[in-house]
Amino acid sequence: MTNFDTLTVDINDKIATVTLNRPDVRNAFNEHSINDLARAFSELGRNEDVRAIVLAGNGPAFCAGGDLNWMKKMAHYTHEENEADAMQLAQMLRTIYLCPKPTIARVHGDCYAGGMGLVSACDIIVAVPEANFCLSEVKLGLIPATISPYVIKAMGEQASRRYFLTAERFSAAEAHRIGMVHELVAADALDAKMAEVLKALVTNSPNAVKEAKVLVRDIVGKPVNDALLADTAARIAHIRASEQGREGVTSFLEKRKPGWLN
Repeated sequence: MTNFDTLTVDINDKIATVTLNRPDVRNAFNEHSINDLARAFSELGRNEDVRAIVLAGNGPAFCAGGDLNWMKKMAHYTHEENEADAMQLAQMLRTIYLCPKPTIARVHGDCYAGGMGLVSACDIIVAVPEANFCLSEVKLGLIPATISPYVIKAMGEQASRRYFLTAERFSAAEAHRIGMVHELVAADALDAKMAEVLKALVTNSPNAVKEAKVLVRDIVGKPVNDALLADTAARIAHIRASEQGREGVTSFLEKRKPGWLN
C-alpha cells in the first residue's frame, strides 16, 4: 500500500480504514489530500483482501472542507487553472462514489462544505449526535458545485434547496431526519455500531455487494418499462450463474458457511 502524506490507511481483518490526518487544520483538504484520497480509494478498490472501507477523521473534526491556504491560491488562478483544480476534486469524489467496495463514513465533530461531499460519496454514513454539518459555500460567494451530485443524492432535492441557499449549520439529528445520515450513535457506542455494520458487510458475498452497488446507481430514477425489466432480469440471471451466486445458494441449502467466509 502506498504511503500518504495527508492521511493514514490501516487494513485489518479485511477492513481498510482511511483516516484524514491533518488535525491541525481540522482535516481541511488541499490538492495534496485530494490526490491522496483518490489514490487510496483507487488502490483499496482493487485490493482483493479488502471487503469494506471506513472513512474517518483524526482530531476534533471530521473535515472542515477546503483548506484556506489552498483557497487563497485559487484566487489568483486563471479560469483554466480553476477548472483543472475543480476537476481534480470532482474526480476524487467520483473515485470514492464508484469504489467497488462498500464505503462507510464515520463522522464526528464538524463536517463542512467539501467534507459533506466526502461523506455523501460514501454508501453508509454513521455519525455521533454532536456532529455538525454545513454547506457554507454561498457565505464565501461560491457554490457547492463539484460535491452537488453526491450531496443531492444523499440529502434529497428539497433539503438541498434549503441548505445550499442558506448555508445554515445543521445538527446530526437533522441530517438523520432528512435521510442523509443512516445511523445516529452516541460517541461511546460508535465503535460498536461501526463493528456491527462492518460485520454485516464483510460476511456477504463480495461479488454480490459490488454488483448491488452498481445496481442502485444504474436503476435509480429509471422508468419501470420493458427495458428496465429486461435489464434487471439479465442481472439476476447473470449473478445466479456466477461462482459466488451458485456457492451462496448451495451453502444455504447445505446449511454450511459459504466459501467466501473461509
